[in-house]
Amino acid sequence: MQVLIPAAGMGNRLGKYTNDKTKCMVSVHEVTLIERCLNILSKYNISRIILVVGYQKENLKKFLGNQYNEIEIIYIDNDIYDKTNNIYSIYLAKDELIKDDTILLESDLIFEEKIIENLISNQFPNIAVVDKYQPWMDGTVVEINNNFDIVNFVPKKDFEFNKSDLYYKTVNIYKFSKEFLENTYVPFLEAYSKALGQNEYYEQVLRVITLLETQELKALPLQGEKWYEIDDAQDLDNANVIFAPEKEKLSLLSRRYGGYWRYSDIIDFCYLVNPYFPNKTFMGEMKNSFDTLVREYPSGANVQSLLAAKMFKCNPDQIAVGNGAAELIDTLAQYKNEKLGLFIPTFEEYSSRFKSVTLKKLNNSNFSYNKNDIINLAQENDGVILINPDNPSGNFIPYKDLLELINWFKINKKTFIVDESFVDFAENGLNSTLMKEEILNMYSGLIVIKSISKSYGVPGIRLGVIASSNIELISAIKKSIPVWNINSLGEFFFQIIGKYEKIYSSACNQIIAERNSLFTALEKNKLLTPINSQANYILCKVNLISSSMLIEMLCNGYNILAKDCSEKKGFDGQSYVRLAVRNTIDNQYLIDSLLDIESKVV
Repeated sequence: MQVLIPAAGMGNRLGKYTNDKTKCMVSVHEVTLIERCLNILSKYNISRIILVVGYQKENLKKFLGNQYNEIEIIYIDNDIYDKTNNIYSIYLAKDELIKDDTILLESDLIFEEKIIENLISNQFPNIAVVDKYQPWMDGTVVEINNNFDIVNFVPKKDFEFNKSDLYYKTVNIYKFSKEFLENTYVPFLEAYSKALGQNEYYEQVLRVITLLETQELKALPLQGEKWYEIDDAQDLDNANVIFAPEKEKLSLLSRRYGGYWRYSDIIDFCYLVNPYFPNKTFMGEMKNSFDTLVREYPSGANVQSLLAAKMFKCNPDQIAVGNGAAELIDTLAQYKNEKLGLFIPTFEEYSSRFKSVTLKKLNNSNFSYNKNDIINLAQENDGVILINPDNPSGNFIPYKDLLELINWFKINKKTFIVDESFVDFAENGLNSTLMKEEILNMYSGLIVIKSISKSYGVPGIRLGVIASSNIELISAIKKSIPVWNINSLGEFFFQIIGKYEKIYSSACNQIIAERNSLFTALEKNKLLTPINSQANYILCKVNLISSSMLIEMLCNGYNILAKDCSEKKGFDGQSYVRLAVRNTIDNQYLIDSLLDIESKVV
């Protein structure tokens, strides 16, 4: 069997990475794509490799020479590479194609060896490797039937997103028999090229062939094997994550701070999002208005405040909407110069944004504190920042105690900032919010912040609110943030959320049940000592191994991302991890993975 690799293109979309070399010479973790490809192919009975070259061809020829791992390399020059597409490169190689069974693959691919192994061993002589369509994929897709026949090639212009569940993306790796090449593909290639020219793609010929009754071309769907097509700098960045060595994978993923939809095999137990809301009906309503929302400007701050006030049952003058709670925390910090106490470990956005914060380290084993501890901290400062439930400990101050605290802060004229981003996940949490008019009116020094992204499961929309009866402060915050800091999707969320209150309440109750089940399971694992939590996450002390080792094992062995807390302020390097509460299936996978790790460690 021989291999044909068209590698003549300029790779303009890769910018600086292809200024002096062709795409196949771009490196992923210091190994070029062509080396990765040939290293895999050389493990099999490959007679020769045919490379169609053009752009920077001399550099490629010098780099590879006339053989690789004792496999002969034949070069075919495409001297008009800048005026043609890959159909012309294949056309130039047609006389070589018909000499043997052939693997055809493109030069800008990075892939696992298992793909080639399965391709070669498959019983069918003519195969296209395909993968279930995912949003990051671009280019030709196909439809297949239950017999793995490719019944339709769908070019970009005919792509229908409402049918995407039926589509498979061509991986651009094929196996063709000598007979098929000689009697079918090459004759159609010649005819197609003469009729439609040189600026086409070779998949178009395969599309025509699928219209024949013979059904010679079969699909080989992948079963989770990794691959990536590298067309631009973003593709290269993603490929560096997907094919990262174990020692670098966790670091590369963590530095992204999100965007994990690009990596469908990753299960994120790090970021804290409600998996049970929004439901399908809510999302359907969003999708139904998507076209309009994308094309229309959102309203300004006053309308956003009106909508948020309706949601949280307060006066519009008392509330401001931010592009996530982070924007509001940063803005509030500009107006609060007094000395504020903050228990640690906790969410570190406040200590990094506010100018004068006194950090009070918690020395008990479960990082808990109560109403009296808050009063003691306040007596040493001009006020207190309280995250309730706290993050990452899940410590919770009950509603009754909060009301007493508000009265104490009012009597003592101290600032009381409460971040209740996770309060809805606490037992009776929906009735424990301070973000309502009668509570806000109790004291103008009370400031309440809430991230909507977390509890309502919409982090991509980026919404947060801040509320206080200090109207001058709220007005100043509104003036400090951009007039269009919230997009139309965020505004529409506020517009429709009132219809879904009961469904949202049910979703929060599901999280509570899942948290309790997960906690019980974690208690049985010798590697972990979980701490009671009233949020949608559980902090665990790690036993027998370090937290960093556990996090790496979860990432590399099970594609699970979790939060290593050992480097956070207040932990003093002790081994703790924070695990998000997800749905039943994901939580069970986490439990099983941790049991598997336990069996290897204990």
